[in-house]
Amino acid sequence: MTLQAQPVEIVGVSQAGFFGLEVGRSFDVAVPICAQPILDGGRSVLDSGTNWWLTVMGRLKPGWTVQQATAQLDTISPDLFRSTLPSNYPAVSVPKYLGFKLAAYDAGSGISSLRERYESPLWLLLGTAALVLVIACANLASLLLARASARQREMAVRLGLGASRVRVVRQLLTESLLLAGAGAACGALLASTLSTTLVSFITTADETVVLDLGLDWRVLGFTAALAIATCVIFGFAPALKATRIGADSVLKLSGRGLTTGRERVGVRRALVVSQVALSLVLLVGAFLFARSLQNLLNVDPGFRGDGVIVAGIDMREIGLPVEGRGQAQRDLLARLSALPGIDSAAQIAVVPISGNAWGNAVWGDSGQSRKTVDAAFNRASSGYFRTLRLPILAGRDFDDALDTPSAPLVAIVNEAFTREMLNGGNPIGTHFTIESTPTSPERTFQVIGLVRDAKYLSLREAIGAGVYLAESQEDSPGSFARVVVRSSLPPGSVTAAITRSLAEWNPRIGVTYTVLNAQIADTLVRERLMATLSGFFGVLAAVLTLVGLYGVIAYTVASRTKEIGIRMALGATAGHVVSMVLREAGLLVALGIVGGLLLAHAGGGVASTLLFGLEPNDPVTLGVAVVGLAAVALAASYAPARRAARIEPNTALRID
Repeated sequence: MTLQAQPVEIVGVSQAGFFGLEVGRSFDVAVPICAQPILDGGRSVLDSGTNWWLTVMGRLKPGWTVQQATAQLDTISPDLFRSTLPSNYPAVSVPKYLGFKLAAYDAGSGISSLRERYESPLWLLLGTAALVLVIACANLASLLLARASARQREMAVRLGLGASRVRVVRQLLTESLLLAGAGAACGALLASTLSTTLVSFITTADETVVLDLGLDWRVLGFTAALAIATCVIFGFAPALKATRIGADSVLKLSGRGLTTGRERVGVRRALVVSQVALSLVLLVGAFLFARSLQNLLNVDPGFRGDGVIVAGIDMREIGLPVEGRGQAQRDLLARLSALPGIDSAAQIAVVPISGNAWGNAVWGDSGQSRKTVDAAFNRASSGYFRTLRLPILAGRDFDDALDTPSAPLVAIVNEAFTREMLNGGNPIGTHFTIESTPTSPERTFQVIGLVRDAKYLSLREAIGAGVYLAESQEDSPGSFARVVVRSSLPPGSVTAAITRSLAEWNPRIGVTYTVLNAQIADTLVRERLMATLSGFFGVLAAVLTLVGLYGVIAYTVASRTKEIGIRMALGATAGHVVSMVLREAGLLVALGIVGGLLLAHAGGGVASTLLFGLEPNDPVTLGVAVVGLAAVALAASYAPARRAARIEPNTALRID
C-alpha cells in the first residue's frame, strides 16, 4: 500500500478489535517508529533529545512486581542517562537530564490522556448522580411511609390472624425490591442507550474518542447491588414502622386516626429537609460550572478568531526537496492571499489554543541580565498578526525580503516577555539566546517587534513570555504547512475556493480545514460537559425535591383537615390558612437551605480546580441558588395551601 506517497509493505495483521495501547483512540495502520522521518518528510523525532513523547511498555518477568521493577530502574537510571547523554546536548539542561529517574507503572489497562483530563470531572459527576439517587430514594421512602400508614389496619389484621412480623416486613420489602428492580432495569437500559451521547460530549473534530460503553457483567452487577442497597436502606424503615404498632391499638383507631402520628410526619419532614439541602448543593454546583464556562467563553484571547479558517496543507506527496520547500510555501501563500474574498493569509507553526505547544529556555545577551526565562515559541510568516488582528505595539512585522535565512536572526516578542526578561523595558533592538537542542545549535536573535499578549495553549492559562520567529528564516522547512486565512465570506465558500486553487497548483496536495473559533470551542469540552450534566442533575434533583415537598405538605393538609375546619369555624380566614401552611413549608425549606449551605461550603474545594474566574463559595452563585430554590419550593407548596383554604368547615367537622 502507499502511505504519504511512500510504498509500504504489509507484514502483519492485528487481531480484530485491537485498538492499540492508548484507550480512547484507534488506528488502521501501524508503522515502525523508524519510518517516521520518511513518511513525514522531516527530521526524526528520535533524534530530538528535548522532545518527550515516547511511551515504552514491557511485560514483567514471572515473579516480578511493579515495585521491584521500579526499584531496579531507579538503580540503573544514573548510569543509563549518563551513558546516553548526547555530546551536543544543551549544557544548561545536562544536570536535569542526568537527574531523571525511570519508574514502572501498571499498564494493564493501557494508557490514556482521557483519564488525566476527565478523571476528576467524572468522579464529581458520579458523586452528583449519587446525590440525585439519594434524593429520589428519600422521595420513595416518604411515599412508602405514607403507604405504610394507610395500610396499618391491613397489617394489623394480618398480624392478628397469625402472620409473624418478619413475614409482614418481608412482604413490604419485596414490594420495595420490585420498585427498585424495575427502576434499576429501566435505568440500566437508559444508560446503555445514552452512553453514546456521553462519548459525543468529549469527541471533537480533531479527536474522535472510541470507547465501548456497552452493558457487561460489571455494570449489571453494580446496578443490581445498587438496587438491593436502596431497597434495604430506604424500604426497611417504612416496613418496620408499618408493623411496630400493636394490632389491638390499630383496630381501635378510626381511619383518620391512623394517619395523624407526629412521629410519622416528623420523619417525612426530615426527609424533605435533607432533600432540599442536597438539591441546593447540586444547584450551586450547576450554577458554578455554568458560570465558569461562561467566564471562559468571555475570555479575551488577545486576538480575533471570528472569520478565521485554518488550512492544513500537506505537500508530502509532491516530494519537494528541503531546499525548495520554503519558496514553494511562500508561493502558495501568495496564491491564497490573492483569492477573491480573502482579506489576508499567513503561515503559522502552532495554531493558538490548539493544545499544541513549543517551549524553550532563553536568556539575554551580555549587556542584559543573564536570567533564564522559559518562553513559548511560535513561527509565523509576515501578515500573521494582521490576519489574527493581533496588534503590533512597537517595531515592525516580519518581512520576507529582509528576513531571509542568510540575514541576522530576528524575533517578535510579547508584552509578558518584556516584563519577565527586561522588567518592562523597551525590547526593540535587544538580543536573546535560545537554548540549543541536539538538532539545533544555540542561536541569538534580535527583537524587531513587540505584540500584544495573547493566549497560547489554552484559555485558562496565565500568559507567559512568548516569542515569534520568522518563518522565512527557517532553514529546514517541513512538507506540512498551517495557513490561517481571514475572510468575511461563509466558511464553505472559503474552503471551496482554497481547494480549487490548490488543485490547480498541484492536484497531489492534500488539505484539511478547521474554523478557528470552533477549534477554540473544542478546547472547552470538559467545561461544557460539566456545565451540561451538572445542570441536568441539578434540575432533576430540584424537581424531585419539589415533588417530595408537595407530597409532605399535601399529606399534612389532609391529616389536619378537621383542625383546619375548626379554625375556620372559629373565624380564621382563607388567607390565615394559606399563611399557616406556607409558614410550615417555609420552615422546612429554610432548614434545608441552611443545611445545604453548610454542605456546599464543606464540599466546595472538590470542584475548585475545575472552576475558572470564581470561587466555590461565590456569594452571587449561592444567592441565586438559594433564592431560586426557595421561590420554586414555596410555589410548589402554594397549591396544597390553597386547597386547605377551600375546606368547608361543615364538611371538615363531619370527618370521623
